[in-house]
Amino acid sequence: MCKECGCSINTPQTQGLVGTPNEVIAQNPQLNDAKTIQVIQKILDKNDHEAAHNRAHFEKAGVLAINLMSSPGSGKTSILEKLAERGNIKFSVIEGDLETNRDADRLKAKGVEAYQITTGSACHLDAFMVHEALHHLNLEGKDICFIENVGNLVCPASYDVGAHLNIVLVSVPEGDDKIEKYPVMFRQADLVLMSKIDLLPYFDFDVQKAKASAKRLKPNVDILEISTKDERSIERLEQWLKFKMEFA
Repeated sequence: MCKECGCSINTPQTQGLVGTPNEVIAQNPQLNDAKTIQVIQKILDKNDHEAAHNRAHFEKAGVLAINLMSSPGSGKTSILEKLAERGNIKFSVIEGDLETNRDADRLKAKGVEAYQITTGSACHLDAFMVHEALHHLNLEGKDICFIENVGNLVCPASYDVGAHLNIVLVSVPEGDDKIEKYPVMFRQADLVLMSKIDLLPYFDFDVQKAKASAKRLKPNVDILEISTKDERSIERLEQWLKFKMEFA
């Protein structure tokens, strides 16, 4: 269950559960009975089935779906704004936040088609939420659909939302220890973005240590350093995205 992080999803599809059945049971010994395990498995299986449906929807539209995950304030929306300003990749965005439409409004101001999901007290998106958002987006002519997940380094890693790739951000102000502290999240990453790299002179952040931590968790993970103040770093991200688009 998500009670460790305060999630209280009340939809029949999720009931606030997170992690594999074994992980849920390990975190909540009071649930350790056969009937409960079957219920948890059924709920998570429903999410995975819906996620597969979402992926099929993206593939039919010829769109690469990317799940953006990080803690709050790491720069996810700012990076998307920069990509929009450059105009080299056509994309839509599904935004996830507990409250407000601010991030979606920021992207719409840049000419990006964006749909906001407000989760209330839920600390992650699930496949059913993303499916609902797809009814409000026109993916025709788009290269990518970014799913900007709720800011959280715990729960989003455990829910398949139907994306093809996962990008996880860790910002310089957060500290270089976050990768080791939240290994489940970073094991899911196809790309780790070390964001706000322009702030290195002002924070105690060891880039090489952070890279080594990420590689220990997932040896084949790609890693990029990025700053919205450095156009060359945004260009490197574009190149990575275009390479992935070729094989989508």
